[in-house]
Amino acid sequence: MRDFTGHSEGLGAQKQFGAAGLRVAERLFAAWGEFRGDADRNRLLECIGPLQEELRALLEEAARKAARNRRHRTFAKNLLKGWPALWTFASVPGVEPTNNHAERGLRGAVIYRKLSLGSQSEEGERTIERLLSASVTCRLQRRSLFAYLSEVLAAKIRGDPIPLLT
Repeated sequence: MRDFTGHSEGLGAQKQFGAAGLRVAERLFAAWGEFRGDADRNRLLECIGPLQEELRALLEEAARKAARNRRHRTFAKNLLKGWPALWTFASVPGVEPTNNHAERGLRGAVIYRKLSLGSQSEEGERTIERLLSASVTCRLQRRSLFAYLSEVLAAKIRGDPIPLLT
């Protein structure tokens, strides 16, 4: 929705592309809303079938556009590359059609990096990435980050394998 909104605020062909994509996305999320109410997966699949065809046609047309339409042409090609993954939510229970959960998980790390101005080395960047990843994983597992890091350090000192966060 966000990307199609951005394109709809452009000019000419880009604006038309974005507006058409938004119309499909709005109908798709309406179908998802109905599914969340009645949990009828067969009806969801029936509703999104025509939307898939409409969106695919829109993306394929945009992917063939001239170089002056580079922005939405690139976006369309990227969506077509991951086409099967776009529709996983329709057939796999527990999968949502948005990335909101992932974005919420990354929010703290993004804010940290913005406020801290990052690190001064590649090694520092890797360390921060790993610590932030461990922090989010521990929170999702309702596990103490401090306890996990203590286990990691103790294992390292003993020469034991590092405990996993699985």
